[in-house]
Amino acid sequence: MKAVSTGTLAGAGSFSCAICGFAVALQEQDEIPDCPSCGGGSFKRCSMFGTTLSHAPPRPEADHPAWLAEARDSLADPGDYIAYDAGDSTVAVLLKDGWTRVGRSLSADLRLDDPTVSRRHALIYRDEEGARVLDDRSLNGVFRNGERVELAQLCDGDTLTVGRFNLHFLRQ
Repeated sequence: MKAVSTGTLAGAGSFSCAICGFAVALQEQDEIPDCPSCGGGSFKRCSMFGTTLSHAPPRPEADHPAWLAEARDSLADPGDYIAYDAGDSTVAVLLKDGWTRVGRSLSADLRLDDPTVSRRHALIYRDEEGARVLDDRSLNGVFRNGERVELAQLCDGDTLTVGRFNLHFLRQ
């Protein structure tokens, strides 16, 4: 049994950051996250209906992280990759032709287990013409290089922000 202290669980529903208004969706037993936009830790319950939720752009990285060049050098096979910091390690995932599901769901091909990530957050489609990202009706949105997108072509070096994760698109 996992013990939690009072005030760390919010319950299911939609919440917005009390500082910047960034919206997140939480499920039962999800811990209250730090805000992906401003880093604040105070959220208030909000409605998805009747009001417009604020989706502030995520905090951009100053530059690509130091580990990214090393990750790029370690890629042996040609192809398109998504590289990201998983907390305890860095991960580079080779994208196959067709659809790659990104989200918090157990059925996601690229699973990001964090309350700021929707169960079905984004889809990446790869074929001989290149790769594209599609927002899969996520609450917090998908950002390419700091700009919110619904559908966007991916180029080598692009940074996708999905919840609190920065995913780096690499073409080898």
